[in-house]
Amino acid sequence: MKKFVLAIAMLFCSMCLFAQSQFVGQWTTIDDKTKEPAGVVNIYQGEDGLYYGKLIDTYGADKSKIGTMIVKGMKYEDGKLTGGKVYDPESGNTYYCTIKYNAAEKALNLRGSIDKRGLLGRTQTWIKKQ
Repeated sequence: MKKFVLAIAMLFCSMCLFAQSQFVGQWTTIDDKTKEPAGVVNIYQGEDGLYYGKLIDTYGADKSKIGTMIVKGMKYEDGKLTGGKVYDPESGNTYYCTIKYNAAEKALNLRGSIDKRGLLGRTQTWIKKQ
């Protein structure tokens, strides 16, 4: 019986880790207004267990924002990343953030908003970089 319970617990933990790992990696950001690729963000899990995203490339001529922390302090909760902030390098503003994985499109839907509930904001799609 103990082996069965241990096996179930290990299976559950591995499923949780797999779900969280869907967010980690390099993502091409798509501008929600122009629908054109804007840059590449590397999402990783920090030593504190939270998720962060750093701009590692841009598709424009201005490369001065490379290295900027775009996503800060996100925690995995209920199948999404939440509780952190997203920085918009175009406007210089910081917003509340929620990131959901879209399995059908193998993409991230990032919602930046001025309110914590996400009602007043915009959503961008980020595509996994191959």
